[in-house]
Amino acid sequence: MKDDIYFMKLALSLAEKGRGYTSPNPLVGAVVVKNNKIIGKGYHEIYGKAHAEVNAINNAGIDANDATLYVTLEPCNHAGHTPPCTEKIIESGIRRVVVAMCDPNPNVLGCGMPYLREKGIEITSGVCEDEAKKLNEIFIKYITKKRPFVILKCASTLDGQIATKTYDSKWITNEHSRAFVHKLRHSMSSIMVGVGTILKDNPMLTTRLGDIKGKDPVRIILDTNLSIPLDAKVLHIDSLAETLIITGDEISIEKKERIENSGKTKIITCAAKNGLIDLNSLMDKIASLKIDSVLIEGGATVIASALKSNIVDKICFFYAPKILGGNDGIPICSGKGFDKIEDSIKVKDIKFKRFGDDLMVEGYI
Repeated sequence: MKDDIYFMKLALSLAEKGRGYTSPNPLVGAVVVKNNKIIGKGYHEIYGKAHAEVNAINNAGIDANDATLYVTLEPCNHAGHTPPCTEKIIESGIRRVVVAMCDPNPNVLGCGMPYLREKGIEITSGVCEDEAKKLNEIFIKYITKKRPFVILKCASTLDGQIATKTYDSKWITNEHSRAFVHKLRHSMSSIMVGVGTILKDNPMLTTRLGDIKGKDPVRIILDTNLSIPLDAKVLHIDSLAETLIITGDEISIEKKERIENSGKTKIITCAAKNGLIDLNSLMDKIASLKIDSVLIEGGATVIASALKSNIVDKICFFYAPKILGGNDGIPICSGKGFDKIEDSIKVKDIKFKRFGDDLMVEGYI
């Protein structure tokens, strides 16, 4: 006989299908089970649309009566863009609800499960809780800390360099690593680079998933002095996502107006320190725009600034089996580092993934 863990893992795999489309809502999956058979499936497919529980119950139809609902996140008991899921559960005749994790939203914490219990529905919670929290690590930070979840990504040679002395970096990693990075872009609300990357590489900063239509992240360009060229690709690409240029206070008003009139581009001023954008202040501004996550893609100055500002939650460092063999290339981080090893930034919960000959190190700050 299949157990609660089996069915919850199926619900978790369904939730994953919504990645990239539900922000700033969480990823949620649900299955309806009766007589040890799945009779309904659903997941939260897109922000503002029906929640996972509603889709699963609708999929099950009248057979949902007296069945068990497995859901990866505590059912909501408040009205938002959609009615409360608890009412749908009660109306369906579901007799038991199995939940992976409580809703961390401080405004609704713990109100869904007690309400269902009051209505005579049996509740089991904490099934695959760790997996559910990992699935929604972005949502959990954003809803509890009111700050975006930040992933720092870089691609390096084995001797720790992200480009040669001539700034050549195409391509350090292989096509399998680059394909994974595009999936990562699709899953994040925004992507952030410094204007140096724009000047050297002129990237589009879009998501390219082959035959699958992906979601472009909001493009965030750190450009203290507004030195971005007017013909930069990020200012003119055909994308549903906008471009945000983050500047200091002293910029050309004429150039600002020309850029903002050229397309889906906004210029946002932010406090600066030592000629660089204050990234802690910027995170507050980004959160206020309902951007729940940031993928930082370098280069060396931005990577160093992000780490020193303590805004990074997670790293994805890609290492290719290549050695530049000198000290005149571009290192992962630029500027002054720590004086002592004991003061260095610690990375925990390390995982390794292979992409062909490349190795990705994933961990949490």
